[in-house]
Amino acid sequence: MFRSRRVHEDEAWEGVVAGKSRNMPDGSNLYHYLKVTFTDGKTGKVRVEGPLWESVTPGDRIVKRAGSDPVKK
Repeated sequence: MFRSRRVHEDEAWEGVVAGKSRNMPDGSNLYHYLKVTFTDGKTGKVRVEGPLWESVTPGDRIVKRAGSDPVKK
């Protein structure tokens, strides 16, 4: 079953970057992912834009507010 890692507009969360990865599954589009440990203790893999991916390192805190993209805190 396919699972979307795209960040949805109405989501709101905060967490710490646990890891970074990127993938080019179709050979033409490069996707950037962050493994995030959320404040409730759960972990998840979310897709982010390239500039954010390049600016964060494991241990950095990121925040996603409803109606906006994730940003480094």
